[in-house]
Amino acid sequence: MRPVTRNTLVGILVIVVLLLALGALPSYLKSGDPYYVTATPTDGTYSVENGTAVNGSVLTDRRYPYTTAALGNATADTAGSSAPYWRGPVGLKGAFTHSPFDERDALRQRYDNATVGEGVVVSHNGTFYRVAVSQSV
Repeated sequence: MRPVTRNTLVGILVIVVLLLALGALPSYLKSGDPYYVTATPTDGTYSVENGTAVNGSVLTDRRYPYTTAALGNATADTAGSSAPYWRGPVGLKGAFTHSPFDERDALRQRYDNATVGEGVVVSHNGTFYRVAVSQSV
């Protein structure tokens, strides 16, 4: 094998390894205060049928892991929260990982009528919850 070909292959391999590491590394970066998705039971006249609430049973844990975890930890009497999420230094992590902010924004865009302030109303097991991102549990 010629040295130019070998060096090119080694260079490509190094780039691939660095890109893979960059994709896995951000999940280990922790700085600042953690953020949580919280699901707080709410009163009011909400309805899945008229679009003022999101049907929580159609949310999958693959697409909405933070939201489904918060709903799974909530009861009709107590609020639930997800695992913590740290933003990471200089916003690097947000470009490479899925965040609670992504979930909140997706729900707010898809279910505009269910938006309440910075949160979204979600119906889960017959109870309506205000799901929002916060820095406290």
